[in-house]
Amino acid sequence: MPITYWTSKNMTLRAVQPDDIVIFDLLDTEILRNMDSLHYPRSKAQMQEWVEEQLEEDEFRFIAVDQENNIVGMIETFDCDRKNGTFDYYLAVFEPYRGKGYAKEMILSVIGHYFSERAYQKVNTIVYSFNQPSIGLHEKLKFIKEGQLRNMIFTKGAYFDGICYGMTKQEFELHYSDYLR
Repeated sequence: MPITYWTSKNMTLRAVQPDDIVIFDLLDTEILRNMDSLHYPRSKAQMQEWVEEQLEEDEFRFIAVDQENNIVGMIETFDCDRKNGTFDYYLAVFEPYRGKGYAKEMILSVIGHYFSERAYQKVNTIVYSFNQPSIGLHEKLKFIKEGQLRNMIFTKGAYFDGICYGMTKQEFELHYSDYLR
């Protein structure tokens, strides 16, 4: 098993490894649609180049593995603004692992680290209006709905809204202090 960074109750988040390129071949259309990443097919060389570009300082892609070392999904931070202390994320959980709490653990582990170790003070995420499970999860996690951007994504032959959710460090501390490192 590669060097790991963060372990929670049921999974570990680790860095992307070069061999992980095969994971991206397994992403189904629904995951890619939720990440607004439905692209034309890419060559293996293009995908390898893309994987290598994913290792920025604060903008990071984590692979989530369960206790048996099965890859259950991934979570990526992006638009990391150190000056203002804000960052965004999106995540994907593979079909056999959905509904088992992995998304919650991934989100809370990453946010806890960014708030307690990286000096960020607010997290943002956009969930597309067709993704009811993610909307429900973010509301259950006590994210605040901060707005709705109309017609932000075209997929399945129609336009869908982007629902903006956010959580401050103070709100996170109130509900999830056990996730602060």
